[in-house]
Amino acid sequence: MSWINRRVRGFRLIDLVALGLLAALILGVYLAKTIAGGERAKIAVVERQIAAEKVRIRLLKAEVSHLEQPARIERLSETYLGLAPVPIKHEAAPDALPALASQPIAPPKVPVEATPDPITNAPPAPAAPLATTTVIAEIAR
Repeated sequence: MSWINRRVRGFRLIDLVALGLLAALILGVYLAKTIAGGERAKIAVVERQIAAEKVRIRLLKAEVSHLEQPARIERLSETYLGLAPVPIKHEAAPDALPALASQPIAPPKVPVEATPDPITNAPPAPAAPLATTTVIAEIAR
């Protein structure tokens, strides 16, 4: 009698081995499916984050295009910096640039105020608390 036809409690040994392999395959497929489901959930989360970032990028691009509008920049430069478009009498040809470079620069008509340095004008940092030992009271029962 060979080991294939050998009987254990009424079942052939080959049948018991096949049943064990089948159970192992079922368990392996179940575990693979469970792990794949978890990975699928992680992928869905990342895809939602990507979609949210794309929306944020689109909003930032719209904000940048609004902030970089030439009319807005011109209006702000006139209002806050006192700048204006260059009059035609101040335009120079490329041949006249060396002569203009040798002329002294006139001081501004309105004095320019320097912005204060935020680091030197910052309030002092609060002192660190002193290291103390912590005593834990014992509760009597």
